Amino acid sequence: MRLTKNKIITAVIITTVLVIAFFNSGMPRQQADQMPNIALETSNPALAAPAVTEPSSEPSPVPTATPDASSTTQTPVASPTVVSPPASTQAVETPAKSGKDADSRQPDLTKTNEPIASPAMEIDPTTGKDPYLTDPVPEGKPLPIEPQHAKISDKQMTVTLSVSCLTILTNMKLLHPEKVELVPKDGIIYKAQQVTFYEGESVFNVLQREMKKNKIHMEFVNTPMYNSAYIEGIHNLYEFDCGELSGWMYKVNGWFPNYGASRYQLKQGDVIEWVYTCDLGRDVGDTYNSTGGGKQ
Repeated sequence: MRLTKNKIITAVIITTVLVIAFFNSGMPRQQADQMPNIALETSNPALAAPAVTEPSSEPSPVPTATPDASSTTQTPVASPTVVSPPASTQAVETPAKSGKDADSRQPDLTKTNEPIASPAMEIDPTTGKDPYLTDPVPEGKPLPIEPQHAKISDKQMTVTLSVSCLTILTNMKLLHPEKVELVPKDGIIYKAQQVTFYEGESVFNVLQREMKKNKIHMEFVNTPMYNSAYIEGIHNLYEFDCGELSGWMYKVNGWFPNYGASRYQLKQGDVIEWVYTCDLGRDVGDTYNSTGGGKQ
């Protein structure tokens, strides 16, 4: 009985093994038939699920994309050739037009080197004088031009210049004894003559150049208070050498300016006279300076 039971168990085991072996032998073939279909479905990028797709190692095309033509043209370029010139420059470069509009539209290039002058003196109402202590200039007389505002061009002009000490001849008793031999017998240190100057120059510029050219001594000092040079001595004749009211003065076209020689801008044909006074200008015809109002 026991033997029979063992045979039955053995037969069941063998049967089970055969069944298992049968099914195992059929499954690989079935799976092999189905795998190509699965592979074809997942290889289509349009049907692939996002979770299945592996992240690409290449950088994203959006941030690394090459700039297109529009972004290149928008990049500012520092080029002087594309900057428009100022309106004033364009006006100068514009060709002259013919007809009635030619004179009105074409800029006057002949005035580019002319000296620049203030339209009027700046008078302080509290003092009645300008910043350099100058009284108002008489009507019809040229206003002072500050040296720092003057523009000197290469245009040549002429003026007449002279230097004399005639008043000393009639005041020799007041003259320092050691200076007697310095006074010319006729009182003329520099005979009146026509000299060249450059447009924009002052009375001082001309005197300084001509004295140096003719080897005539001249000494001056700059006075910031009056914004001008002050002539202390010419031909070794100084202020106070012939009395306490003596010194050098200048006049242009017969007028004694009430401001320094560095501020008097010359014009064609002016007549400059440097004269030595022994009486604060009264002996040379200057009534203004004789009241104490003027200075060279």
